[in-house]
Amino acid sequence: MLVGVAILLTIPRIIIRNYAWQLILKKQKINISFKNSLKIFLIGYFYASITPGYLGQLMRIPYLKEKTNEPTGKLFVNTFVETAIHTLSMYIMMVLGAFLISEQYPEATQYGLIFLTVILFIYAFFIKKERGEKFFNIVINFFIPKKLKKYCKKFVDTFYRDFPSIKDLILPFLVSAATWIIMYTQIYIIALSLNVNIPYFVFLLIYPIANIIAFIPITSAGLGTREATVMILFSFFNVSPEKAIVISLAGHLITDVLTGFYGLVISIVEARNNKKSSKKYMDPLALKEIDFK
Repeated sequence: MLVGVAILLTIPRIIIRNYAWQLILKKQKINISFKNSLKIFLIGYFYASITPGYLGQLMRIPYLKEKTNEPTGKLFVNTFVETAIHTLSMYIMMVLGAFLISEQYPEATQYGLIFLTVILFIYAFFIKKERGEKFFNIVINFFIPKKLKKYCKKFVDTFYRDFPSIKDLILPFLVSAATWIIMYTQIYIIALSLNVNIPYFVFLLIYPIANIIAFIPITSAGLGTREATVMILFSFFNVSPEKAIVISLAGHLITDVLTGFYGLVISIVEARNNKKSSKKYMDPLALKEIDFK
């Protein structure tokens, strides 16, 4: 029963996150319907769930390109901005969680604040067009082979086209924060089903620490690193290692694998539809059905 409730919460979570992405898309003047962006988000989520550091989210870009025909650099920045805004709320939750375990692990607060400060510095640096373009041009001039410089500069030239302001990102940030609360509530429900008694708000703030560790690109979707971190964190609340591992793995299955599975199904259906469309255009008998205007 409880697990079923946890699974059902996936639906509002992905809809809310897609809405937050839509807010950013509109600010960057990237016109795509809610339905299509939801499909692309889920496809990207599938690739993210099977790659180290969730880097597979970049697979959104070719699908966005196909639907919008916007410059690739602009779409790359859109994906980066959405991900950065989405994870920022989790970083803040992580720092608050570090304060909660500071008695058992005094260094946690210090490391958390340093991490958040570095992240904010990076965001502040690249949000300024002049600094960002100068940095990327230096990288291109010194590290990119001569034959590729022209293409890379063309790619970078569109990075800051219709770039959203900080004010434009406040609402997407707040909306995205709700998705983390829903996600950790899903995992908390699994913990309840195993009779784990960690206060709800404490759970919401310490689990992000494990999620951030999972972002380190060592294993696919952070498998193993996340479980080890959850074991350590939950040991502060007298939760057995066995239960901690079950909670982490079950949470991963419900929040990541299940969501990624939806994306896998959509990508297969989209590929099949595109294949049928290509065959239609290749069939001389079907040419009369095509409007060339």
